[in-house]
Amino acid sequence: MLKVIFGAVLAVMAAGEASAQDAAAGEKVFGVCKMCHQIGEGAKNAVGPALNGIIGRKAGTAPGYSYSDANKNSGITWDEATFREYIKDPKAKVPGTKMVYAGLKDEQKTNDLVAFLKQYDADGKKK
Repeated sequence: MLKVIFGAVLAVMAAGEASAQDAAAGEKVFGVCKMCHQIGEGAKNAVGPALNGIIGRKAGTAPGYSYSDANKNSGITWDEATFREYIKDPKAKVPGTKMVYAGLKDEQKTNDLVAFLKQYDADGKKK
């Protein structure tokens, strides 16, 4: 019986660790995003807007970036839950967005990406 309980505890602990956010792993996930987006001190708008301070920012408001009307008028303020929905399928979350990305379906990679993005304030400094 003790072996069964110990096994169950280990399984729960492993599941908890699997869902933890890992900013270092998120930086690797961001490698795909770097084709269009920049983040950190000195980040500029490119094909996509700079992502400094994305969590907590109103959609369509990065200074100097030309957003689609769909994004500007979405009424979204990016929090973790909304970003997760969006990154999973951008065109489903914001129909008419000009973001060309099939979506990130892997929940762990999304967790890690969110952890990476949350490190940066609006000025691109790590918190």
